[in-house]
Amino acid sequence: MSRSLAILNEIFGYPTFRGQQAEIVEHVADGGDSLVLMPTGGGKSLCYQIPSLVRREEGFGAGIVVSPLIALMQDQVAALTEVGVRAAYLNSTLTGAEAAVTERALHNGEIDLLYVAPERLMTPRFLDLLDSSLVGLFAIDEAHCVSQWGHDFRPEYIQLSVLHERFPDVPRIALTATADAITRDEIVHRLALDDARIFVSSFDRPNIRYRIVEKDNARAQLLDFIRAEHTNADSTTDAGVVYCLSRRKVEETADWLKTQGVCALPYHAGMEFETRQKHQEMFQREEGIVMCATIAFGMGIDKPDVRFVAHLDLPKSVEGYYQETGRAGRDGMPANAWMAYGLGDVVQQRKMIDESDADDAHKRVQTGKLDALLGLCEVASCRRVRLLAYFGERSAPCGNCDTCLEPPASWDATREAQMALSCVYRAHKASGFNFGTGHLIDILRGARSEKIIQRAHEKLSTFGLGAALSEPEWRAIFRQLVAFGFLAVDHEFGALVLTAASKPVLKGEQQVTLRKYVKPVRSRQSSSRTGERADPTAGMSPREKMRWDRLRTWRAETAKSDGVPAYVIFHDATLAEIARSDPDTIDDLRQIPGIGARKLERFGDELLDVIGAG
Repeated sequence: MSRSLAILNEIFGYPTFRGQQAEIVEHVADGGDSLVLMPTGGGKSLCYQIPSLVRREEGFGAGIVVSPLIALMQDQVAALTEVGVRAAYLNSTLTGAEAAVTERALHNGEIDLLYVAPERLMTPRFLDLLDSSLVGLFAIDEAHCVSQWGHDFRPEYIQLSVLHERFPDVPRIALTATADAITRDEIVHRLALDDARIFVSSFDRPNIRYRIVEKDNARAQLLDFIRAEHTNADSTTDAGVVYCLSRRKVEETADWLKTQGVCALPYHAGMEFETRQKHQEMFQREEGIVMCATIAFGMGIDKPDVRFVAHLDLPKSVEGYYQETGRAGRDGMPANAWMAYGLGDVVQQRKMIDESDADDAHKRVQTGKLDALLGLCEVASCRRVRLLAYFGERSAPCGNCDTCLEPPASWDATREAQMALSCVYRAHKASGFNFGTGHLIDILRGARSEKIIQRAHEKLSTFGLGAALSEPEWRAIFRQLVAFGFLAVDHEFGALVLTAASKPVLKGEQQVTLRKYVKPVRSRQSSSRTGERADPTAGMSPREKMRWDRLRTWRAETAKSDGVPAYVIFHDATLAEIARSDPDTIDDLRQIPGIGARKLERFGDELLDVIGAG
């Protein structure tokens, strides 16, 4: 353990481990298998990087990191190289000649850590290379990809049990940020980790503020949110990610945001590779860019200063939502997770499940996961409590989500629910067809539309019965009735149908409590924001801010020269501490977290010159 601590301090520049890191590192360095569940930004990478380096020094060989994410491989290797670790990757971005050089270096014992995609690892040629090389550790990152019940299943991961069969004496560590009980069990089973120690850290990301709003022109709501919460005094925008379900919506949203003065870029799997790669690099290396993307973007993006993640469409599951929102605030500073959600999202997701090629068992699991997410959207109590409970963690109200900060009013909506359910029943009985929300609301509000007259629905007993409520109020009621399972969505036409759960309500045997509809209020851009700001310069004196500006300019120039993102040189937190402490000597710099021996040797004198220049 003393050697692990020394590596943490000398190479990575941190004085102590966090949470369960020390216990995990010691167990794996001693040759034990483990499954690690730790939130994004919790320090998972160190849990395999440091044991790999310890075992490498002890003569066991290189650490092999299995990752499906090209962007993560490149980021991690760049960061490790900066601190003096001999790291490399093998993926599709390399030429044959480049890959051959890396393979020879592994065979000759000249690599400490090698990142490899699962598809390449499973080839007979690469397995033979491992047989002829010294291997000290296998790390399987994004281990939830092994689960067919998970949100990001990758077939290649199922084959990774071969590592246990072929290399039984090499310890393995599987890591993920998102796995419910079913997924954890499958990871253990698929990867033959039956004897592994399981480490489960808290899933809580207290620096993230969760907010879910009812859709009312979602694009305009998004712009209001960005302007009110994430536009700086100089009109630049914080780095953020906006997730959309379709490629078309990604491009339309990015184009529209650009017309509104936001520096936005699109990213989806249908784009040309060169363009997609260029946009990803711009997001990582430049400041103030908002990436509009499908879920093809984000996994493994190591950018620590993403200040917000927004969803314009409903994700497929709580795991997906948690993982995507977890890309905000990896540096531990305040960040926002914002989502606009409406009944149309529920209809769309239900339809996607019903029309998928999955078997009935998978469809049931997917439906259950969607139901859990709808419960999170509609909960009237603390969202974080509900979110953490999904992963089996108990917690108290957080005080940092919308339902804690502005508790929603609940009301006895039994009578209104009976009206809505009865309307569904009577419209179907009268016509032999099921109808969508808009038509049902027209009936309840007594609107004499052409379709109402055509179907003679003005003669139904429910016609005009709900005229006292507005259309948005009825939409909120129908949305919640679907979310709570009293209504289902006809996958073919998107119409609403009764479920067995609706019978006790219609018979007056069950009470229905719903969230009260609140008319959305447009945000206003102002210098005082409603959310806590992630400002590294908070509390700095004018002199310290001048140092901070000089340090950031120096970091940008150095990163450009090295061809890496700025945060690979130093994180904001490290620069802020340098600006505040005003170090005079190399020994002073050595005390600042985030400055290891290699960076001290390379950048120490330059940093002192930058500080002294003022």
